[in-house]
Amino acid sequence: MLKLDELSFIRHQLNIPVFAVIIAVIILTKHLLHRPKYPPGPPRWPFIGNILHLSLKGGWKPLTAFRETYGDLIFFNGLGSTVLVLNSLDAINDLLDKRANISSDRPIFTVAGELMGLNQSMGLIPYGEEWREQRKVAHMALSLAAVKKYHRLLELRLTMGTIIIATTYGISTESAQDEYIALAEETMKLVGKATVPGAYLCDLMPVLKHLPGWVPFRREAELGRIMMESCVNKPFQQVQSEISQGYAPPSLVGDILTSNEIAPRHLNTVKWAAGSLYGAGAESTYATVLTFIMAMALNPEKQRLAHAEMDRVVGLERLPRMQDRENLPYVSAIIKETARWHPVVPLGIARRTSVDDFFRGFYIPKGTIIIPNLWYCLFNTWSNFPHLTKAFIPERFLDTDHSHIDPASWNFGFGRRVCPGKALAENSVYILVASLLWTFTFAVDESEGLVPQFTENLVSYPKPFKCIISPRSASHRTLVQDAVSNAKQSQ
Repeated sequence: MLKLDELSFIRHQLNIPVFAVIIAVIILTKHLLHRPKYPPGPPRWPFIGNILHLSLKGGWKPLTAFRETYGDLIFFNGLGSTVLVLNSLDAINDLLDKRANISSDRPIFTVAGELMGLNQSMGLIPYGEEWREQRKVAHMALSLAAVKKYHRLLELRLTMGTIIIATTYGISTESAQDEYIALAEETMKLVGKATVPGAYLCDLMPVLKHLPGWVPFRREAELGRIMMESCVNKPFQQVQSEISQGYAPPSLVGDILTSNEIAPRHLNTVKWAAGSLYGAGAESTYATVLTFIMAMALNPEKQRLAHAEMDRVVGLERLPRMQDRENLPYVSAIIKETARWHPVVPLGIARRTSVDDFFRGFYIPKGTIIIPNLWYCLFNTWSNFPHLTKAFIPERFLDTDHSHIDPASWNFGFGRRVCPGKALAENSVYILVASLLWTFTFAVDESEGLVPQFTENLVSYPKPFKCIISPRSASHRTLVQDAVSNAKQSQ
């Protein structure tokens, strides 16, 4: 507080009435005393805050380094944006589960959402009526009971893209599958880049969307829009055509369109719900299975234990089936450890707060982007094997003291935006991993070596690597070839 002689000097120099100076000081003091208390974060600079300290492309490692200084909550702001990073599962559950009514919105992605058209997809659509309609559509076809209808189909399909496209759309011809799968893969690469908050300066400064179409990010956004429309429309239109001709095979979309529960005005909702499930499912399944293959090549002793369990339960005369799952605990533990060892979405999918709020004594402004740092959480919450968090140890999920955290509790999102395709995704990953373990042995190519490296977009999967993949025996290879041949003939 200013002293009286200082107030007198200011008044004399500026010829301002003393009461005006006193009022100004009171207002300034009140503002400083009652300024909202934000969570801790890196030092802030005038005007631009500390937002430039934040990099979310591969950001799980720098954010983990920040955690050592600032704790479970790290706050960034500047350039009109506020971001809160959550570095513990307790904080994630408290904000995204228990306060789901205020934290279920998505960030506003100007490039991915508005320019590419992804603001219609279930993953990025704002929390509201249209989102609820798409979730309702998804739940119609993806309940636990409904997914059981696709067990046999999953057992016949042994590749990521064909499993997802066959169950979602019922498309079985190889030429159509190749076209749609290739299109989806290229589209999801763009989407994975564009849906990292702050990937484009335009996301922080939306006025830039009015720049000419020849600007590089505008050209990329236009390409993404064209690819996204094709990825969503083409397989959906094929299902509609097959239904009208009376020979549509079983599929999620086919079941919904013929259920008499969908009004014509909701066709766009069905189309985008299916497109979201297909794109997200194919990408995350692909990432999980590639990570599994890398882990097996790097951990031959764990692979031998899985092979022994597979031979004991399944035998040598047939491929694994869905009903074998409960009798393959070590294989299930390998799947869980794969998800823990390197989560396919290390920073989760960002949320946005819909109102001003106070969380753990700190002020969180409306519109704050919430980033759950799952990558760090998975290396910091293991009371068992604390010194082996970076090692691949499926046994941690076989402990009888239940001190582990099941990846299913975080791998599909939190709160009201948990992935509705969870059951189908888990079944798809199980049958792929079990079939690969039954059929092949994976080993490091000693001449090449293998150092785990992962991509840095929203969905993170191993960068291209080489390993030796060998059929476990001639009989294994023959049985797989026969199964694939029979599957093609059944179509």
